[in-house]
Amino acid sequence: MIEVENLTKRYAGHTAVDGISFTVARGEIVGLLGPNGAGKSTTLRILSGFMPGTSGSVRVAGFDVFHDSREVSRRIGYMPENNPLHLEMRVREYLKFRARLKGLGWKRSRSRVDTVMQQCELTEVGGKIIGQLSKGYRQRVGLADALVHEPELVILDEPTIGLDPHQIRSVRQLIKSLAARHTVLISTHILPEAEVTCNRMLILFQGRILAADTPEDLQRRMSSNSQIIAEIAAPPADLRACWTDMPEVEQFDVSAAEGDYYRCALTAHEGIDLRPQIFALARERGWSLRELTRSRHSLEDIYVQVTRPGEEEEA
Repeated sequence: MIEVENLTKRYAGHTAVDGISFTVARGEIVGLLGPNGAGKSTTLRILSGFMPGTSGSVRVAGFDVFHDSREVSRRIGYMPENNPLHLEMRVREYLKFRARLKGLGWKRSRSRVDTVMQQCELTEVGGKIIGQLSKGYRQRVGLADALVHEPELVILDEPTIGLDPHQIRSVRQLIKSLAARHTVLISTHILPEAEVTCNRMLILFQGRILAADTPEDLQRRMSSNSQIIAEIAAPPADLRACWTDMPEVEQFDVSAAEGDYYRCALTAHEGIDLRPQIFALARERGWSLRELTRSRHSLEDIYVQVTRPGEEEEA
């Protein structure tokens, strides 16, 4: 659906996007992650045809964004960060107006407005003035606007910013439901947002893509640095002696836990899973073992790891 190759965008004295390349397959929900100023919104504006790149190529559904902009615009639904709605209009009349602007005939526009209002749960507020709606409902109106012409690609720039937790959860579910019929590209700097919504991540930092993978594969890339957590009922001196004598353990920490148990945080040498050895040791010594897990890195941990100074080339 999206093919970006060596895309660069320069402003006066500043490179906002620095030679990035990536692809997005049909039906994917892909998160474009990064802090403010990373180049996310610039990339989306170029993809949407709102501004040209300085160099490189961008294709959407096989059409060149720069040379076939009309064909591309028919296939894209774009909701920008600052949702530009006509606040004085009513929800249904606004969506009909937008459908007509996007080239739909009268009959088709009515049908599509009914569909997206139901899809975005706007039926009950169809007669209300947009300016009187909550921020959550306004975001839904913006999303319905992006969907009304049945685009193949939906681009959402910070779709849940400013929403309360209930509104965020509702919009997340709506976005996830789009994958059956659309390809979705989401730009966000809220990392938990992408973690629960997207099936692939592109981490953008200072105009460059430092990592592009599924959340699971990003986890595996960092698994060599993860800790094993074991809660064992045993004398702490015996536990420390065991971990000191175990050559696979690079470092450890033993601290008191609830009851007679001690929490052991163990870091192994790269690529080694300590859990089978710990289980066997506890069984051999007759120690009670109530937890044995590998700590899971959050997306925030992964982001910090790949954007850490001096590690960009490795990432």
